[in-house]
Parts: sequence; structure tokens; C-alpha cells
Amino acid sequence: MAVESRGERRTGLLNGLAAYGMWGLVPLFWPLLKPAGAVEILAHRMVWSLVFVGVLLLAVRRWAWVGELLRQPLRLALITVAAAVITVNWGVYIWAVNAGHVVEASLGYFINPLVTIAMGVLILKERLRPTQWVAVGVGFAAVVVLTVGYGRPPWISLSLALSFAVYGLVKKKVNLGGIESLAAETAVQFLPALGYLLWLTAQGDSTFTGGGAGHAALLAATGVVTALPLVCFGAAAIRVPLSTLGLLQYLAPVFQFLLGVLYFDEAMPPERWAGFALVWLALSLLTWDALRTARRAARTLAAASTVPSRTMTTGTASAARKAESLASGPEPDPEAARP
Repeated sequence: MAVESRGERRTGLLNGLAAYGMWGLVPLFWPLLKPAGAVEILAHRMVWSLVFVGVLLLAVRRWAWVGELLRQPLRLALITVAAAVITVNWGVYIWAVNAGHVVEASLGYFINPLVTIAMGVLILKERLRPTQWVAVGVGFAAVVVLTVGYGRPPWISLSLALSFAVYGLVKKKVNLGGIESLAAETAVQFLPALGYLLWLTAQGDSTFTGGGAGHAALLAATGVVTALPLVCFGAAAIRVPLSTLGLLQYLAPVFQFLLGVLYFDEAMPPERWAGFALVWLALSLLTWDALRTARRAARTLAAASTVPSRTMTTGTASAARKAESLASGPEPDPEAARP
């Protein structure tokens, strides 16, 4: 059993590395789709993602959730909101990469946890621990420094971070799995995207029909590029601790940043390095605080578990349940690094 457990964890870790690795290396893919513009690429991504996910769901026969979703108008409305927000996120990211702003795009996914925390305070009235307040303050200082460095607010980063924070908030309310959620969202996106592509073709401006078979195949592959990392993430999520996935999710923006600096040779003057250093400091504080809280909760849970079940008081049981929740840590969004 121990050997099997180690094997499962190893498989899960490899799948997690594959998922976040693919998300981190996706800036290499979008430039291959030129001369297609960002909007055409975005429309193809919507259409082919639904096709690919539909085939996948047919293969595994996971359709029971569809009928349940259709009977719940509020969840359908939330799915529509999620689809609209992720459309903005995808569009901005594709444009940013193909316009030579990979580093600034990676910053959006670095600061996403900070924006999510800020939204939790402002919208959900959540209470932060002192270290989390310090991290948010450092993150705000980083944005100020980067605004000076860029000569303008880093609007690409802020747009990506804010849209993804809203998307994550909506998805928590919908409570669908990664593949199912992608299927539902792309189903909402499908008709407008298909209509745009048909209009583009009628105008004679479609690169899908005029760019050759290889270019058409690459545009169709946007569905695989979107869905395959989610499949790997799903395999990882059931095999490795959530805390491990939470740390792995930083791989994606790290890879994106390194590609921007080393492969795409984007400029990084000292003030931008200073801004990124502040962001990384804020994320280090958040990670340290989360690990410390998880260890403390684990000790509380272990102490509570030593109390005999007959004598365990209501307060002790409640503390144990709270400790268990804290020890598990925040659940990483299946698409938290999906660019």
C-alpha cells in the first residue's frame, strides 16, 4: 500500500508539473498563430475548446451535470458571467503576448493572489492576518514602482489579475469541476465566436481558410492547448496535497517571466526589477504565512485527535474541524494559471 501511495503521489506530482509547465510555456504558442489577430485567435480558442472538451466528455461519459445545471437559472447566469470575464482575460493575454508584453502579462498572474485577497476584504468582508496585510501593502507598493517604471499603470497586468480574481470568485459560486466548467463556459462563448469567424470568412479576412492547412491545424489546436493542462491538473488534484498544488501554481508565471526576459528579450530596466522584487517579496510573505498557519492547524488537529471520542467536548470537536480546514489550506483554482 505504501509503494502504491508513493507511486500515486509521484504520478500526481508529474501531472501537476505538466499542467503548470504547459500553462507557463503557452507564450511560445500564440505567436505561431500569426498573421491571425488576437480576436480571431480568441474566437478559435472558444470554438475548438468546446469541440475538444465535448469529445472528451463523450469519451468518459460525464454528462449528468448538464441536466442539473440547466435546471438552475442562477448557476447558468453565473456561468455566463464567468464566460464573459474569462473572454476578457484570454483576449488581453493573447494580445499582450503577440504584442511583445510577455513580462507584463506574467506580472498579472504573480499579483493575482494579492488582488484576490484584496477582493475578499472589500467584497466578502474577510479578515486578514497581519502578515497578509503586510503582503497586500507590499504588493500595492510594487504596483506604484512599476507604474513609475513603465511610465503608465501596468494595465495589462492589472486587467489580467482583476479579471481572473472576478472569474475565480464567480467559479466558487458555480462549483463545477475544471473540465465541466470549461465546457459550460465555452458553450456560452461558442455561438458568438462561431458567428464572428463566419463573418470574418465572408469578408475574406479569415486566416483559417486562407493561411494553409498547417495554419488551420494550429488554430484548431487551441482547443487542445486550452483543455489538456486541465486534464493533467485534474489527475494531480486527486493525488497530491492541495498545499503542493498551491506552490506549483507559481511555476506558470515564473516560466512566463523567464520566457519574456530570456527568449523574447524584453527590456527589464532597474525600476521594473525593483517592482517585480517587491511582488516576489509579497508572495513570499503570503506563502510563509500560509505554511505557518497550516503547521499550527495541523498541531491543533493532532492534539484534538488525542482526546478520547467519549470525552471530546463540542468546543474541542469544533476546534478540530476548524484546524482540519486550515491544515488543508486554500484550494487552488484549477485554472488559476490558465492564460
